[in-house]
Amino acid sequence: MFTKSLTLAGALATFLATSALAQPMVYIPVGNAGKIQVVDAATGEITNEFTGLEAVHGLAATPDGQFLIAGSFSEREPGAEAVPKPEAMSAEDHAVHHAASEENAGDGPAMVSPVSILRADNGELVRTVDVPGAVHHATVSPDGRFAALTQPAYGAVSVIDLQTYEVNTIKTGSLPNYMAFGPDSATLYVSNAGDNNIAVISTQHWMVQKTITTGAAPEHMVLSPDGAMLYVNNNDDGTVSAIALATGAVVDTYPIGERLHGLDLSEDGSALLVAERDGDNVAMVDLASGEVSKQAMGPSPYHLTTIPGTGLAYVSSSDEAVMKIIRQDDLSLVSQFEIDDVGHQMTVIE
Repeated sequence: MFTKSLTLAGALATFLATSALAQPMVYIPVGNAGKIQVVDAATGEITNEFTGLEAVHGLAATPDGQFLIAGSFSEREPGAEAVPKPEAMSAEDHAVHHAASEENAGDGPAMVSPVSILRADNGELVRTVDVPGAVHHATVSPDGRFAALTQPAYGAVSVIDLQTYEVNTIKTGSLPNYMAFGPDSATLYVSNAGDNNIAVISTQHWMVQKTITTGAAPEHMVLSPDGAMLYVNNNDDGTVSAIALATGAVVDTYPIGERLHGLDLSEDGSALLVAERDGDNVAMVDLASGEVSKQAMGPSPYHLTTIPGTGLAYVSSSDEAVMKIIRQDDLSLVSQFEIDDVGHQMTVIE
């Protein structure tokens, strides 16, 4: 079911008539506070807040920087009020607790959650689309046509056509966690944490074409800019897999530590930055040598995002309402600032 506010075309016309956003801007979903906090990366200051977004966790931006796609971890029966996850429970634990089996999933979900499409300049709601099951993470195809969202408890990914708002839901495996589109938007890669693999989905047919075996419990991942390599955090064995997508082979495995979470590439593509949640470190993998270095960044570094054009990265904590700003080249702490609760999947608009 859809809740309409204004059309994307109408919002675009209004957007073009207004002044451009300061660049780059970092958007931080703060789920328990029910908002997205907007940070000017030039100053490291919160400049705006978009409220009324219960349990917002997954967040992505359209490639043109005009819209945000915000997924909620609040579930409800179709037509009913939302039922949020317990405040003290992590999104991952909530997904496992409510994980659906093949036997009881049936033809449709018992619960749905809202995906909010917002204007990036002022947070105005464009449209709300219901998808089956709580949304964990979000991404948008490079061509701007599709928004994809993982629903771990339903074992599926839902794809919203941003031109028609139609929803296509594809079963991918057990506990789908994170996603990445190929550079040409023809392929969607989904990490199945419960199956120790990556599902490879054709966006022409919206079918799983094959799976790629990874380490134990793959979660966050990042694609190289040329689309040749996929890097995947394996949460349960504390490694990062480097997968050559031409062959589907794991060509390198980097041992990091305990309970990995956030992952991103440095701006120049030479290194991986990895949040080692239980080790209270951020690690850097030199992709040329395979050497791993670490910097203490406790408590519990969580989501991690590099900020283009700045040489910096943002790192949230799963234990504190704080955002840390670090240097990409040596992981040193530059500064930090308070946010209203734990920060989840950040997105950047340049």
